[in-house]
Amino acid sequence: DVPLWAVNALLNVPIFIAAWRIKGFKYISKTLLATALLSPALFLTSLIPLRTGDILLNAVFGGAVSGFGLGLVFRAGATTGGTDLLASVIRHYKKHIPVSRILLILDFIVILTGFIMLGAEKSLYAVISVFTASKVVSAVLEGFSFAKAAYIISDKSDEIGQRLLTEMERGVTMLNGKGLYTGNEKSVLLCVVSSKEVIKLKEITEDADKHAFVIVSDVREVLGEGFLMDS
Repeated sequence: DVPLWAVNALLNVPIFIAAWRIKGFKYISKTLLATALLSPALFLTSLIPLRTGDILLNAVFGGAVSGFGLGLVFRAGATTGGTDLLASVIRHYKKHIPVSRILLILDFIVILTGFIMLGAEKSLYAVISVFTASKVVSAVLEGFSFAKAAYIISDKSDEIGQRLLTEMERGVTMLNGKGLYTGNEKSVLLCVVSSKEVIKLKEITEDADKHAFVIVSDVREVLGEGFLMDS
């Protein structure tokens, strides 16, 4: 019978104290604002009849909406308290682990702890919700669309490179390579383009050399002059 928003507010106190000592007040100030808004938001959303009779739908879409909101908060350099804040504190010491993965592990621990009270069925639905939220958080943090990195191996690398520079206005880097089987020296072109520009890149390459070897892979983040893209 205890309201969710009240529990959320009370449990955040010790986590906030720990985060304040570790991360400092400048970091914690954003989280204070987000947490202060979260508790009233939980109260207000409880009044909206969004729940359906299908628990699976509730778990999937609830996790997706939660993950989207958390992703936006993380991108702003804040958290909403609770396991989100704890995940941020842990990442302060384990920077090589994505915050979405830490959050997933912490939420699974919470689910296992509540297994006895919730029962197996509801706990398994909670796993689905947490997993969905984790994937959406990753998508928001890393971007919903991907840039493309193209590696082009051709005997006409100079011609292809110049056309990519002039016709697509994209930077091209020429790398030195060597065929292991033939022993021949090869030039490898590296060019990063947006998803919609991949077709044009392939057309230019095929027009110059029909036997060119092209590798195209996803790039989640691109930083640097000339390519203002977050994904």
